[in-house]
Amino acid sequence: MSSRRNVRYTPLAGDENEYDANEGRRYDPRFDYTPKAFDKIPWKSIALAVFLLCLGSLLLFLSFFIFTGHMGGEKSQAYGLLILGILTFLPGFYETRIAYYSWRGAEGYRFASIPDY
Repeated sequence: MSSRRNVRYTPLAGDENEYDANEGRRYDPRFDYTPKAFDKIPWKSIALAVFLLCLGSLLLFLSFFIFTGHMGGEKSQAYGLLILGILTFLPGFYETRIAYYSWRGAEGYRFASIPDY
């Protein structure tokens, strides 16, 4: 078995013991850095999200019109359009919502949450 070593640890010399005057706690400059990626707006991703939102809405409306009989078609076509509409509408709505709240400056939303292509 290993034995305990008597090693005295001391704090490093430097600016680590400085306190923030406004908040009364330690100031650590490592957490002040904000990368430029947080400020970059992913235009391609937002355009894709808006396209998916519009396409999904169109497909959902078409399936609704087929189901209600306002448009010709079979029920199997309506189910296919419904599934495709849901699969395109949901990601488009989700990323468009994140982009909108980021643009508005809502707390907890950043453009960095949207993947950039």
